[in-house]
Amino acid sequence: MTVTATGASLEFDCAHGTVDEAPLLGAQGQFNLRGAYVRGHGGPIRQDEPEDRHPAQYSGQLQGPRVRLSIRLTDDGMQIGPFEAVLGQPPRLFKCL
Repeated sequence: MTVTATGASLEFDCAHGTVDEAPLLGAQGQFNLRGAYVRGHGGPIRQDEPEDRHPAQYSGQLQGPRVRLSIRLTDDGMQIGPFEAVLGQPPRLFKCL
């Protein structure tokens, strides 16, 4: 997860996503942010293949160096996560093949 003043980008094992608004936190470090989630798949990607993109709601809480987040796809209600990351620790990603 890479966070900027205007949003964030996220990388998952077989997907990626974006937060498309300023990542503002509540008094207890909680957040609820709009963005997009793009499912990936194994194998080659065709040049003309459209992304499997879904509008998404990223919610969770920042506590010190730890962030816990869950994702809800707003078009079909699917819940993804929860995930946890720690600032400064490398992620353990296993990209789909």
